[in-house]
Amino acid sequence: MAGILDDLKRTFRQGNIVVRLIYINVAAYIVSMLLGVVLGLFNIGISEWLYRLYLPADLLQLLRRPWTLVTYMFMHAGLWHLLGNMLWLYWFGRLFLYFFSAKHLRGLYVVGGLSGALLYILAYNVFPMFGPQLYGATLVGASASVLAIAIATAIREPDYQINLLFVGPVKLKYFALFIVLFDILYVSSNNAGGHIAHLGGALAGWWFARGIAKGYDITHWVNVCMDALGSLFRKRERKPRRPRMKVHVNNASGRKADYEYNARKKEQSDEVDRILEKLKKSGYSSLTDNEKRRLFDASKN
Repeated sequence: MAGILDDLKRTFRQGNIVVRLIYINVAAYIVSMLLGVVLGLFNIGISEWLYRLYLPADLLQLLRRPWTLVTYMFMHAGLWHLLGNMLWLYWFGRLFLYFFSAKHLRGLYVVGGLSGALLYILAYNVFPMFGPQLYGATLVGASASVLAIAIATAIREPDYQINLLFVGPVKLKYFALFIVLFDILYVSSNNAGGHIAHLGGALAGWWFARGIAKGYDITHWVNVCMDALGSLFRKRERKPRRPRMKVHVNNASGRKADYEYNARKKEQSDEVDRILEKLKKSGYSSLTDNEKRRLFDASKN
């Protein structure tokens, strides 16, 4: 058992941001299910506990549970709900990293989720149709976050083709348009809250991609907060310093090693810049397989 946990920890630490987000979502689902089994043995329902992690539409309940603005985007209503969202996150997350950085994806996941949450709350408190459902309505799932990532990718590279089962190759711009129209048409269905949140996430994805093209990043504040939070945890986990050992090295060989290392890094950086410039001018389809691989490897750093 310890070996399995060690393997999972290692995979999480070595994986890119897409893998880490999938791990977090899956872990949240497994923990909630296990807790439900344990509480069930004592005839205690888990629904009330989970309810405190779901996003309520009612403003008074939201004021009592503000953390749900974040927790809801990592919770899922069932296995198929989780599986569908994680597959979308895997497919579009990897594609997103060809054009943007890992920090961009991390930040957009949160911003997309918040945008979906705010549009959901606004709609349920403004439109009379949702009045009878307002008090008991809750939102759960990573759909808004994932859709923000998908739409941002489609805005950045609209003519990139993906292969859909039973359909064949489809350009991202048409796929994105279909998703948005589908959510608009079903905004008054039984899952109205989910479709409204999807539209909020899509809006965040569009805003992000357009902003990056114009020189500003709507995810910057999220990444600043998360980096600051991460630095606090790293300080707490920092081990006591060991006594320094004096090591004598040949200065000439040391300078040579530093020069070679810096030269390699400069060469790699110049190559990535060249690929990005080619991508900007001619599009993703103009890149060779080797250039695509180099760009993907660079996006993980």
